[in-house]
Amino acid sequence: MLVLSRKVGESIEIAGGIRVTVSEVKGGRVRLSIQAPPEVRVLRKEIADSGESSRPRSTTPGSN
Repeated sequence: MLVLSRKVGESIEIAGGIRVTVSEVKGGRVRLSIQAPPEVRVLRKEIADSGESSRPRSTTPGSN
């Protein structure tokens, strides 16, 4: 496992054109912004684990 430290506004890039940016740190919470190509699904782990990830995804922005 790779562990990185980032400040607000700093990013990491992952293969496949995925960028994760630290947007806000407030108390014990960190807000992340994730930019990824449309064909890459981005889910919170608890949603992926619950089986929601098998639900069909709409290709029309804003229709979810």
